[in-house]
Amino acid sequence: MLSDAQRSELADELARAEHDRVAVAPLVDRYPGIDVVDAYEIQLLNIQRRLRDGAQVVGHKVGLSSKAMQQMMGVDEPDYGHLLAEMEVFEDVPVDTSQYLLPRVEVEVGFVLGQDLPGEDCTEADVLAATVAYAPAIELIDSRITDWKIGLADTISDNASSAGFVLGEQRVAPADIDITAIDAVLTRNGEVVAEGRSDAVLGDPVIAVAWLARKVATFGVRLKAGDIVLPGSCTRAIDARPGDDFHAEFTGLGSVRLRFS
Repeated sequence: MLSDAQRSELADELARAEHDRVAVAPLVDRYPGIDVVDAYEIQLLNIQRRLRDGAQVVGHKVGLSSKAMQQMMGVDEPDYGHLLAEMEVFEDVPVDTSQYLLPRVEVEVGFVLGQDLPGEDCTEADVLAATVAYAPAIELIDSRITDWKIGLADTISDNASSAGFVLGEQRVAPADIDITAIDAVLTRNGEVVAEGRSDAVLGDPVIAVAWLARKVATFGVRLKAGDIVLPGSCTRAIDARPGDDFHAEFTGLGSVRLRFS
């Protein structure tokens, strides 16, 4: 494990990389001993810094929620990051790609919580009872690590590579749709670039949200009423370039759009 001073130094480095949009070398190459606990503590240092500057946590995202991604990273569970109010982007306002390093988009079924979730004992039934609606979503991801050459500790330290999110207008109650059978199609400038289904997320996105509630509880965090949870992508990540116009369509759940300038 790293010392507190090393964690603080790496948190500062990642914060500067995001602010200056200049990537840094992989942390895992320079600190072979860095582990998951180090990484979450580094992430939290930067989140706490942003909260002191006036940011507000509005939810969390789950990463590495597909078996393929877990196998690639050599892990057996997902990871998570924080969603801040300042990270929300909007369907009718193009995103400036120059504000990011190597932005990508992922298609997700978002959860909107209507009640607080339990902590360490949270079950899938608890998640369904607390979820007021599902929403079509696109997550904007980015890496402050050079060329996306990330190990597990790199992405966790870097807020699970999260950079932004947008929700479509439609909301569907959990009782009105099968969360495991939502097909998603992503187009870029009118061309299909990715297709997937909601059960790509651990077989059921509800499992990812229950895992998240249990995991963040170990760091003294609870998922609250009003929070947005992004449980993981239905599709592979797609690079975003200036001028790109993305449109994600979900069966039974509506659509969401994200444009880049």
